[in-house]
Amino acid sequence: MKRFPNFIATVALVFLPALSSAQEYPRRDSTLVFTASNPALLQKTTYEPYRNAWGLDVLLSNNGFGAGLFYRHEFSDVLAGFVQLAISDVKDDNEVEYIDPYYGTSYTPGKVNRLMLFPISVGMQYRLFKETIVDNFRPYLSAGIGPSMIMVAPYSRSTTYNLTEGGTYTQYEQIDFFDSLKKAQMKYTLGAYIGAGAYFGANTGTLTGISIRYYYIPYLPGVESLQNVKITRFGGFYITVNLGSLI
Repeated sequence: MKRFPNFIATVALVFLPALSSAQEYPRRDSTLVFTASNPALLQKTTYEPYRNAWGLDVLLSNNGFGAGLFYRHEFSDVLAGFVQLAISDVKDDNEVEYIDPYYGTSYTPGKVNRLMLFPISVGMQYRLFKETIVDNFRPYLSAGIGPSMIMVAPYSRSTTYNLTEGGTYTQYEQIDFFDSLKKAQMKYTLGAYIGAGAYFGANTGTLTGISIRYYYIPYLPGVESLQNVKITRFGGFYITVNLGSLI
């Protein structure tokens, strides 16, 4: 029986110092919390996507190359408005251009006028599949309407000669391009287009895309490109490459 009190005394001597130590030095959380030395350096910012863009259009059609300018503004994540100006050459489907092998000049028999088309379009773009396709590929539908100008400049001048055996002979001489611009006339009409395309890449300062458009630009009085052949409907299909900057 004497051993039991001795055992209790031994246990008390071992655990009492630990208990007193725990009371004097409470355990602390080891998590480190950092605070800024100057709270004014911490500012809350919110992400604002680019809403405006402007740039250059490169057009390709059956008539050759064209160029244009555009300005675009986003009203929401799926709806945008735009203003576009394009310049494109116009040719009749029956025109055939020949190259002089000796002088290297080109000539189109029967051509009487050079034609250039200047459509101005104001319209809307609607983005497709916003919730299902990543932002690196942004397909859309577009439509626009606006005034169009048709520049008519003389291509050649004619000289008629009387033949000694009777009858006449008409000779056509090509007019230099810049000289013909001095005699150019403008025709005005209304046109529209519909199209579809897509923009590529992230919205990080540049805008790159490609689209296909169909322009419908009627001009009922018609304009001669080839002799005695009038064009009354301008436009057609255009493949357009967009190169722009986000602002």
